Amino acid sequence: MEKITAHLGTQNYKTEVKTATNSIIVDEPFDLGGEDLGFNPHELLAASLGTCTVITLKMYANHKGWDLKDVNIEVTFDWIKEKNKSIFNRNIELIGNLDDTQKERLLKIANSCPVHKALINPTEITTSLL
Repeated sequence: MEKITAHLGTQNYKTEVKTATNSIIVDEPFDLGGEDLGFNPHELLAASLGTCTVITLKMYANHKGWDLKDVNIEVTFDWIKEKNKSIFNRNIELIGNLDDTQKERLLKIANSCPVHKALINPTEITTSLL
């Protein structure tokens, strides 16, 4: 199990997120009282889906020996409070010498990235105080 730590200090919503080897800053935008010093939590969630998708596509294409030179993705995220529902939309651009069959296969593989699976399947979150 991967361990992520998040620390919020005296700088309102600025939060330092760390793994064993990396760190990023997460913050809220100015209009929500933050300083816009990094991704907000929803942007970070959408970024996780986007990065997982493009990495999964590149790994699959590499494994197959396909000529996938670049992958660009645009992810939008919307939270529909009234329906208690999250909506993610991904638009993927595949750049390389790929035929239609390969492109269709990569579209299916996009739905197999681990973050996609985590978001669409039942999730359990436990919370305790330290």
